[in-house]
Amino acid sequence: MKEKTNNLEQSFLELNDIIKKLESEEISLEDSFTLYQEGIKLLKSCNDSIDRVEKQLIILGESGDPVAV
Repeated sequence: MKEKTNNLEQSFLELNDIIKKLESEEISLEDSFTLYQEGIKLLKSCNDSIDRVEKQLIILGESGDPVAV
């Protein structure tokens, strides 16, 4: 589970970097579009990871037993 947390945290750091680059006035339209696409992919990956954890917590709350990932 630690590795997934690191991946999620790393994705958030990458998203922050993308946002900073997109806020730059010196970025070209092409580069901003490419960064936007990368950001959307990262965001979807983060949402998927969070959804998996949320579902595990719901199942755990219902059964009281740990759930394997």
